[in-house]
Amino acid sequence: MKYAFYPGCVSQGGAPELYPAAKLICQRLGIELEEIRAWTCCGAGVMQEKNQLFGDTLNARTMAKAEQLGMTIMTICSTCQGVMGQANQRMQNPEYLAEINSHLAEEGLEYKGTAEIKHLLWILIEDYGLENLTPHITRSLGNLRIAPFYGCYIVRPTEALGIEEHPERQTSLETLIETLGAILIDFAGKTRCCGFPILTINEKNSMAMVGKHTSEVKDLGADAMVTPCPLCHLNLDGFQPKAAKQAQRAIDMPILHLPQLIGLAMGISPAELGLKKHIVSTAPLELKLGAGSR
Repeated sequence: MKYAFYPGCVSQGGAPELYPAAKLICQRLGIELEEIRAWTCCGAGVMQEKNQLFGDTLNARTMAKAEQLGMTIMTICSTCQGVMGQANQRMQNPEYLAEINSHLAEEGLEYKGTAEIKHLLWILIEDYGLENLTPHITRSLGNLRIAPFYGCYIVRPTEALGIEEHPERQTSLETLIETLGAILIDFAGKTRCCGFPILTINEKNSMAMVGKHTSEVKDLGADAMVTPCPLCHLNLDGFQPKAAKQAQRAIDMPILHLPQLIGLAMGISPAELGLKKHIVSTAPLELKLGAGSR
C-alpha cells in the first residue's frame, strides 16, 4: 500500500510534531509514502480568496505530480483535504482545466483530472481497514476519554468530499477513537469552526470559539481532544491559554493530532510522537494513560 504523500505546510511549520508522528505510524503500519517532489502550499485562506485561479493552479501542479507517480494523494491536514478537494472538483470543467494546464505547461506538466486526494483518517478506514489496524493496538486507551474535533474542511462542502459516496466519513473520527479503545466524548461543536480563519481579523471572537469548544469538552469530562487538522490544533492548543484568560476560567485541555492518538495506542512513546512540543501540557493525559516518559 503506497501513497503520494502531501504533508502540507503546517505539519512542517507551525505544528512540526505532526510530520514525524504521521510518518512513524505509517511506517509501523506498513503504509509506504513517497513524498511529492517540490510540492507547494494548497493556498488555503487568503490565496484562494484573492486569486482562486492561482490557488487552483498550485493544486493542479501537485496533482499532476501525483498522476505521474500513479498514486492516490495522502494528506494529513483537513484543510488541505478540503481545499484540494474543491479545487479538483472545479477542474472537472474542461475549459477551466485547459486554462490551468496552459500555466502548468511552462514547467512541462499537465493535469489530466484523475487525482484522488484522501486524508489519512479516510485511508485507515476505507483502504487499510480497521480490522488490520486492530492488531497494532498494543497499549490500552480504555481509561482515556477523548472528544473528536473535525473542524470545517473535512466535513463540508459534502459534494467535494465524497460524503454521498462515503457517508461513513461523517463519523470516521468517532469510529477510529472507539476502535483505538478510548471512551468517546461526543459534543455538538465537533464539526464547527475552530476560529483560526478569523484569528487575524477578529481575535476576540476567535478566542471565544476556542474557549467554547475546549471548555465544553472539559465540562463533559474529556481528557483530551483529537483533530485531523493541524490548523485546528494551532488554534485550540496554541491559543488556548489566551482563550482561557478571556473566558476567565481554567481549561487546560490537551489537543492531540490524529497520528499522535494512533501512535499512543500502538505503544509509541509520547516523546517520539512530539507531545512535549504542545502548548497545553499533555502530562496529565500521559499520567492517566500510564505512558509516563516512555
